[in-house]
Amino acid sequence: MYKTHTCGELRIEDVGKEVSLAGWVNRRRDHGGVTFVDLRDRFGLAQIVTNPEISPAAHQSLAPVRMEWVIQITGVVRQRPAGMENPDLPTGEVEVEVNDVKILNTAQTPPFLINKEEDVDEQTRLEFRYLDLRRERMRNNLILRHRFIKFIRDYLDERGFLEIETPILFKSTPEGARDYLVPSRVHPGQFYALPQSPQQLKQMLMVGGVERYFQIARCFRDEDQRGDRQPEFTQLDLEMSFVHREDIMELIEDMYTKLVAEVVPHKKVLQTPWPRMTYNEAMARYGKDNPDIRFGLELQDITDLVAESDFKVFSSVIAKGGCVQGINARGLGNYSRKQIDELVEFVKRQDAKGLAYIAFTSNGEERSSFSKFLAKETKQAILEQMDAQAGDLLLFVADKVDVVYSALGLLREELGTRLELRDDDVMGFAWVIDFPLFTWDADSKRWDPSHHLFTSPMLEDIPYLDTDPAKARGQQYDLVLNGNEVSGGSIRIHDSDLQEKIFGLIGLDPDVARERFGHMLRAFTFGTPPHGGIASGIDRFCMLLADEPNIREVIAFPKNQSARDVMGDAPSRVEQKQLKELHIKLDLDEDLPESF
Repeated sequence: MYKTHTCGELRIEDVGKEVSLAGWVNRRRDHGGVTFVDLRDRFGLAQIVTNPEISPAAHQSLAPVRMEWVIQITGVVRQRPAGMENPDLPTGEVEVEVNDVKILNTAQTPPFLINKEEDVDEQTRLEFRYLDLRRERMRNNLILRHRFIKFIRDYLDERGFLEIETPILFKSTPEGARDYLVPSRVHPGQFYALPQSPQQLKQMLMVGGVERYFQIARCFRDEDQRGDRQPEFTQLDLEMSFVHREDIMELIEDMYTKLVAEVVPHKKVLQTPWPRMTYNEAMARYGKDNPDIRFGLELQDITDLVAESDFKVFSSVIAKGGCVQGINARGLGNYSRKQIDELVEFVKRQDAKGLAYIAFTSNGEERSSFSKFLAKETKQAILEQMDAQAGDLLLFVADKVDVVYSALGLLREELGTRLELRDDDVMGFAWVIDFPLFTWDADSKRWDPSHHLFTSPMLEDIPYLDTDPAKARGQQYDLVLNGNEVSGGSIRIHDSDLQEKIFGLIGLDPDVARERFGHMLRAFTFGTPPHGGIASGIDRFCMLLADEPNIREVIAFPKNQSARDVMGDAPSRVEQKQLKELHIKLDLDEDLPESF
């Protein structure tokens, strides 16, 4: 070994020991002939010192060393002089007086500082990701991710779960996003698909009698990128047999509550048991099915109060089947007209036609875009429902229900930011249940599954499949955390007849269903137990625990916003020989060389 100790482990008890350390030069300082270097490895920093009067050879060897050079030193641990301690470092009471230096490797000047957190263009960081990973913030994110996954593995192992790997090369069975296809050389014209999730395979494991399965699974979806998406991502995949919805929810709630306490003890779970709300309740209160429950500003429905009002913007929308809902933005009553106009433009970008308001300044003065059109008793009823007080700003949207929810749901989040209502150290977990089993696709004139094809309806709602599918609820449950969906699962269909009925409702031709899912339908005829599961997005979860703005910050080697690996320059072109072996011809506008 090049080192007897890590750079982060030396303490006052080690004074007098001869040690060897190895790592990167984080910083150097020359003071009156004495050279101080902060030596860094993954575990921390250690200050080393060379004195030309004590060890001239070591001092000379250290002279050319610059930041990010890799060196090995041997020396004796000593206590730092009084007043020279560094209380911000775990090793801050000691230093190593060096008597031997070996330069293991030199380094070019990095394109950005590694020993200091600074704003660096993300493309540069991703191009030099191996340097970015040396930085303290990124190192801590990788450590957090490791501890997160290790906790899950230990927790589930103690409860009888088996970790089982499922294939990466599988059958293409579209599940909502586009598949990544892999051509087969030995079967010309045929393709594997990379799994969007192990959904079908984990159900096969339940048929196989595994009963309790989990996997830290790699998943692949060819979809447009954003801050919480990557072409390849990682999820905790979990499935159990002989369980009801409550069994899975209780397991996950206990696991993540304990995980927060152990992995990020400075953070606190907002409340336990976690609150539960139906899909309809979540939409009505927050305008979203993944609400941030750390703050209020809940939506208020005033449709009944203004249905007959003289303010035609409201009454005409209601007459056409729309609604009017509002938010009390407490503390923003002194907003200027310009600031209110900014909020108007914000909701217009969400497809709302406008934003009506009543503002009460801190001294009680009222300003409004519409209240003069209201009868006195109507206005008073609105103020009472909105619990209006001096200093409040009441904001209203009138439109179709889905537009109102979308606009006010996003406006609520914007107001939460402006009012600084979020505490990043609070974990606002909540369950959302009783989702509609289907959504209606007006263009295709068919029902689409709101979750996936294999979600079981609530048992009492099965008759609706024949009479009114819109009323059928799924045995689905989503876990939301601080305004993000971090887990989703359901009790699965384990009866082949019911599964075929669902296929028919979503317009899947029986022959197509057998071609895509024949293996599942056949398996279900061999004694399939009742089963259900859940999948948690590990990248997204770690992003929230690390207080990062996107999942790229908690992935070692992510793609950029264009789904490109700028470090390895992928995707890239391949040789014509490779394409020929795969029986592939490219249909591109440009002429391609034999090798590209």
